[in-house]
Amino acid sequence: MELENFENQHFLDLIKVVNQPYTCQPTKPIGLANSNLGSLEPKLRNFNGNSDVILRMEMERSMSLLQMMVNEGLVPCPEEEMKRRNAIDKLKKIVVEWVKTVTYQRGLPKKYLKFASGTILTYGSYGLGVYNSESDIDALCVGPYFATIAEDFFIVLHDMLASRPEVSEIHCVKDAKVPLMRFKFDGISIDLPYARIKVISIPENVDVFNPFFLKNIDDTSWKSLSGVRANRSILHLVPNIEVFQAVLRCIKLWAKRRGVYGNLLGFFGGIHLAVLSAFICQRHPSASLSALILLFFKTFALWPWPTPVILQDRIARPFIPTDKVSWMPIQLPCSPYEFCHSNITRSTFYKIRTEFLRGHMLTKDMLSPDFDWNIIFEPFPYARRYGLFVKIFLSACDKDELGDWVGWVKSRFRSLLVKLEELLGFCDPNPTEYVDTDASEPNIIFYWGLPTGRVDLINADLVEEYFLKSVDNGYQGSTGTMKLSIVKAYQLPKKAQSACERKNSKPCWRVVDGNRKKVPPQSKYKPHCADEYLATSENPKFPSAGG
Repeated sequence: MELENFENQHFLDLIKVVNQPYTCQPTKPIGLANSNLGSLEPKLRNFNGNSDVILRMEMERSMSLLQMMVNEGLVPCPEEEMKRRNAIDKLKKIVVEWVKTVTYQRGLPKKYLKFASGTILTYGSYGLGVYNSESDIDALCVGPYFATIAEDFFIVLHDMLASRPEVSEIHCVKDAKVPLMRFKFDGISIDLPYARIKVISIPENVDVFNPFFLKNIDDTSWKSLSGVRANRSILHLVPNIEVFQAVLRCIKLWAKRRGVYGNLLGFFGGIHLAVLSAFICQRHPSASLSALILLFFKTFALWPWPTPVILQDRIARPFIPTDKVSWMPIQLPCSPYEFCHSNITRSTFYKIRTEFLRGHMLTKDMLSPDFDWNIIFEPFPYARRYGLFVKIFLSACDKDELGDWVGWVKSRFRSLLVKLEELLGFCDPNPTEYVDTDASEPNIIFYWGLPTGRVDLINADLVEEYFLKSVDNGYQGSTGTMKLSIVKAYQLPKKAQSACERKNSKPCWRVVDGNRKKVPPQSKYKPHCADEYLATSENPKFPSAGG
């Protein structure tokens, strides 16, 4: 009943609760048994100082959470790992062949043919070792200085990939902040940006922190390299990689279920959650998985935003403030001068803070006999929470054009979100992508929650006209169709009305239902940290943690 009353309150009222000061104090390695966890103290006293009982309960909580991750299909089996490794190895060989082809086409001296090479570096969920069977691979193509992005990458390499039998659904995304190619390789979705460095031969596992390789690189290459640099910094800074991976898997599932995952819609992206998870792991190096989840929600529910979250890298550096104001600044671990790109607005800030507070409320009673992890990961009930929605209907004549069109429109979503905030004061952009199976053309539909009783303050046609101006500015592809309208909760399709989480995938015309609980045949495989997650390894290794 307490949770139900909590969730029925308005976001703007809830946020007042979390505006209390939070002091960042150095902490000792902890578990639940010797930590200062507020409301848990009376429960701990009931055990009359029996730390063995507390530790056993803590272990049970952690093990049940690990099993839940396995049941949800979040832990890949060795076959999935091998499939991805083989795809990356093949892609590396293609890139080396591509560099030698470009070397020949450029008429460079023959001696260069022997040494010229390129490589592939992975990052994102695969690079951090937190992917699952449905995850794509973020892979950076690194080439020599003479291989250009416009001609050699987007034309020569594109044609080489398109001719391969393993490659399908390939298309170029040239207008993104980080231009890339997107395709499937042996059925695995791959995003492939490009960076070129001022050398002829690229080592297979090039040191992306070595100033020699970073000297005089162009801005696009620097942005492309930042993902790899951030990943490797995080893995270097966390005290135990496997525990960090377990925490990040849980937090990503929570963010997707509660509708706060999706950078383009004003919420967290993968890098944001990775830094936040690493921050907690770094501050509490000996804490168990269940304690780390509890501390994650407690820390960020009470965090004094906009104080930035900064990972400690053992090197004392002064904080350099930026002129750009951000609601939730999170510093990139690879640079003291850069922050994770953020699209957070006033509305999404309130939503994220509210979800942090909800997680804190639920996990502070972790030692209660009736504690259930499933409540924390319960899908956000959009249809119950909001009476009105703005419906964003996007369509195109075929799947490929729809993918480009939806991707471009999503990159402009922030301007629409800010406009709706100006008119209504609040908007909750549901990241889930739906499809109208009765429509004649491939389509994607979004439903964003609006405050009830304020429909008279918005003219959907005028908002659509305003947003189209932003969308049309700079788009070079085939323009699809976009239609905005206001609908009531009972007018939502049944799939949108159900309080279920769906896969938040890359733009495509087919919506994959991720609400169904996944129990893969490989569920017997548990994370390596399941057996000794309380221990801290000084040199932890994980097969998919490298690039």
